[in-house]
Amino acid sequence: MKNLIEVILLFGKLGFTAFGGPAAHIAMYHDEVVRRRKWIDEQRFLDLLGATQLIPGPNSTEMVMHLGYLRAGWAGLILGGLAFIIPATLIVTVFAWAYVEFGSLPQIGAILYGVKPVIIAIVAQALWDLGRRALKTRLLAALGLAVLVLYFIGVNEILLLFLAGLLIMLVQNYRQLRSAPLAVLPLSGLGLPALLAQPFSFSTLFWTFFKIGSVLYGSGYVLLAFLHTDFVVRLGWLTDQQLLDAIAVGQVTPGPLFTSATFIGYLLGGLPGAFLATLGIFLPAYIFVIISNPLIPKLRNSVWTASLLDGVNAASLGLMAAVTLTLTSGSLTDWFTVLLALASLLILIRFKINSTWLVLAGAVLGVLANLIL
Repeated sequence: MKNLIEVILLFGKLGFTAFGGPAAHIAMYHDEVVRRRKWIDEQRFLDLLGATQLIPGPNSTEMVMHLGYLRAGWAGLILGGLAFIIPATLIVTVFAWAYVEFGSLPQIGAILYGVKPVIIAIVAQALWDLGRRALKTRLLAALGLAVLVLYFIGVNEILLLFLAGLLIMLVQNYRQLRSAPLAVLPLSGLGLPALLAQPFSFSTLFWTFFKIGSVLYGSGYVLLAFLHTDFVVRLGWLTDQQLLDAIAVGQVTPGPLFTSATFIGYLLGGLPGAFLATLGIFLPAYIFVIISNPLIPKLRNSVWTASLLDGVNAASLGLMAAVTLTLTSGSLTDWFTVLLALASLLILIRFKINSTWLVLAGAVLGVLANLIL
């Protein structure tokens, strides 16, 4: 019971404070469960990260579920995930209510002005710690760098993950290729029948979000494409502006970006719609984690799949670095934000302070800076 309470309190706190998207979330988990609480070691954390990258859905939320299971069993998986999702869902619901009532979004630019530089520092520190474990050979280091470059060229991140894993698996085991039997792992997509355009209904809302949660890989931009196809083009329930506002709310609030579904659900069906949309998009993540969790130790125990995980882990860090560089241009915009990022990084390295306190301090400093500067 003690472990379960720890899981709920930790991920509940992060649900209120984990700004910055998946890369920042992963960095904050690493700080909390590896560096500070020592629930698991670096290698186990990396293996969980690699495994979540290979399944659809919100990867940072799926990491919470895996970590909750390791600490407190099935109750930790279920309640830990809920503890992370519910705070963000409540915050987004408030934003959706304000949007419907007043026709605009509350202004939180001052808060984000101070939070974003802190997030950059947190991710940079986590990349350094994880990189020392994951990039254990020159080949893996070169692969991580290549993934970073190819991401900016425009190569699909999911393709990069699978190709990196396959490359390392083949290179590290090439001597066994001639003697090893060929095993084929079929990958079958989840096919749901196309829905015809129709008036709003709660069942269609739920199943559309369930479909998206079941097949979506990649970043928030990929989520935007799925939502546009279903809710703007096919169903005609949203305008382009409403969809962009939903994505913006998901990005500027803590917790998973997938809570954009909560915003859309509220716009279309009030509180029942918000609940059904949230349930629909997150339920597949629970299903995938429950199925994949028992397989992760077996992946590490096989020389073939262990090398596959090594490649995926290296690629994951390359993608995290690429996303961090992308965010840096929009986060470090003047001397104040540059100094705040550097100071945050030094504090993390020197004092190993809880990253949540740094995020809160950044929010306060951002508000003060906007009043003074």
